[in-house]
Amino acid sequence: MMERRTCSFCGNEIEPGTGKMYIKKDGTVYYFCKSKCQKNLLHLKRVPHRIEWTSRYAEMKSVRLAPEREKKAARKKKAAKKAVKKTGTKKAKKPSSKKKE
Repeated sequence: MMERRTCSFCGNEIEPGTGKMYIKKDGTVYYFCKSKCQKNLLHLKRVPHRIEWTSRYAEMKSVRLAPEREKKAARKKKAAKKAVKKTGTKKAKKPSSKKKE
């Protein structure tokens, strides 16, 4: 069975029989799924985790935002607890303004 490779730039899987393999003079091997990835890495010298359409960007973003999400969730829980303490119940009932005759 053929070995599945991942693109050195975007991180997507490369189907067997497709893509390009680029070897630098220093022996570094790069695998590219399409010419777009090759041009961005070699010619334009872009960093993969700064380009929004790459899966590497998504990975870095999830790692960066994970602590912030936890903080937001903790703040929401605290606010909910304070609201329960003030009212005594989870939802305060409003008195009805309609009078029966």
